[in-house]
Amino acid sequence: MIIAEMLESDGPGGAELVELRLAQALRARGHVIVPVGPAAGCGWLAGQFRDAGFDPQTFTLRRPLDWRCLQGMIDLLRRHRVNVVHSHEFTMAVYGAAAARWLRIPHIITMHGSQYVTSKWRRQVLLRWAFRSSAATVAVSQDTKRHLEKELGLAETVLRVVPNGVPTRPGNRSAVRAALGIPDDHVLLLAVGSLVPRKGHAVLIEALSTIGAGSWMLAIAGGGAERERLEALAVSKGLSAHVKILGHREDVPDLLAATDVFVMPSLWEGLPLALLEAMLAAKPVIASRTSGIPEAVTDGVDGILTTPGDVPELANALRGVLTDAARRAALGAAARARATAAFTLDAMADGYEAVFREALGRANGRP
Repeated sequence: MIIAEMLESDGPGGAELVELRLAQALRARGHVIVPVGPAAGCGWLAGQFRDAGFDPQTFTLRRPLDWRCLQGMIDLLRRHRVNVVHSHEFTMAVYGAAAARWLRIPHIITMHGSQYVTSKWRRQVLLRWAFRSSAATVAVSQDTKRHLEKELGLAETVLRVVPNGVPTRPGNRSAVRAALGIPDDHVLLLAVGSLVPRKGHAVLIEALSTIGAGSWMLAIAGGGAERERLEALAVSKGLSAHVKILGHREDVPDLLAATDVFVMPSLWEGLPLALLEAMLAAKPVIASRTSGIPEAVTDGVDGILTTPGDVPELANALRGVLTDAARRAALGAAARARATAAFTLDAMADGYEAVFREALGRANGRP
């Protein structure tokens, strides 16, 4: 198959990583991948694709409804002889559906879990049209599927679920702990995610402030507008020596190797890659009981789930693992077993490859 992978954004993020890793996995299986992204983006994802040996293509979207952009996409897909179009998220779901329909080739949509995508009636109308015009629509979690069904009034058969998957990536524990100045006898907590309110980092700092300073450190890896506010919060709680905001990092495997506990206090999510990577790295997980997270983590078995935004409940969960190394080890081993069984990159590639082959077969008149 010659597959166009299309996404409206190209900064570092979950949907972008899914697209990149899926492209690499499908290429390894013999398919040709044509990455398509915005010409006016920050360039991070296009750079990642080029470094991986792909030839990323671009589109220029000048206004929300841009017929010149659509014509350019049609020409691009025709020029590269694409026979399957895979669009991620709202804007490419609509433009990709229109371009693929013009060319009479199968179109598949993946929705990654943004709760904002159905917030306006015009988006709802366009999404319903895109779903009807596509060979298949995929959600990354059952929660995302239920949300879209409810908000758009869809039958249960419209969407299917292909869970996100992550690769196994070993890291260097000692080098990172030395670089961050983490003593060997300290428990390192790690949170990974953009510094935006919905990630719940402020809730995490508040919870740790009720525990107080001790033989623990918190590292938060991610970039965003919340950095100064989070740093000020840590200072106000007397935790400035215990909280390190690292900014965006490309060495997450090393950070995970150095970590003793992974924390995801998000208010809502899709099926977060950072959580799955932590589980595959055998890290005990404390995460919010929200969105797609409970589909990956069974409370008390392979992680601990808490109510989103509940500071005392999160603090209680943190206390339990900070002081119990055996508990951390047991949760980490169970997390790895769960992720290995259900959330590998191969499992995700298997799911999408089956969807693509089915759509292409129907387009060619095969049952």
